[in-house]
Amino acid sequence: MQRLLNIASPLLTAGLVVLSTTFAAHAAETVRVRGKIESFHGSTLVVKTREGETANITLKDGWKPSSLAKASVDEIKPGDFVGVTSIPTADGKNGALEVLIFPASMKGTGEGSYAWDLQPNSTMTNATVANAVKSVNGHSLTLTYKGGEKVISIADGTPIVTTAPATDADLKAGATVFVPSQKADDGTLTSSRVVVGKNGVEPPM
Repeated sequence: MQRLLNIASPLLTAGLVVLSTTFAAHAAETVRVRGKIESFHGSTLVVKTREGETANITLKDGWKPSSLAKASVDEIKPGDFVGVTSIPTADGKNGALEVLIFPASMKGTGEGSYAWDLQPNSTMTNATVANAVKSVNGHSLTLTYKGGEKVISIADGTPIVTTAPATDADLKAGATVFVPSQKADDGTLTSSRVVVGKNGVEPPM
């Protein structure tokens, strides 16, 4: 019996480590930080958020900065992969708040439709364009993703952007950023991605 316990003990310990690590990974809360940079030193980014709070974000090893460039709704074609934030409209349909055109290499990123926090009742839909329609009333996209389909109208003036490169040097005080972060139980924030406003194009998401 003692021999069995000696064998089982390391296995049990290893199992508990795996379970605790998995639990910790799932326990991390996703926080989307939006605001302006106050400072950036080493691996620490300090942001004054749109809510008026100060967020201290530790950037993980291998983190990447990126920016955005203006695009046109006329550039969107069937087969493109896009990310569209939308809200319900008065007629019961969906109206876009912003559209991000992903490069082909990022097709499938975050695919699906889920609650978003850009505005109350907003939704993010990352999906493939099945149909792009232009009419006298504007534009609309039919988006398909695993398990669903959504038609979203795009009004004139809606921000349309695509990804663009950035460097650490672009993380200047006063620059607008969007930083998807993970919040630990102790409140600390970490992130591996920073989208920074550049050349007059600010992150609309």
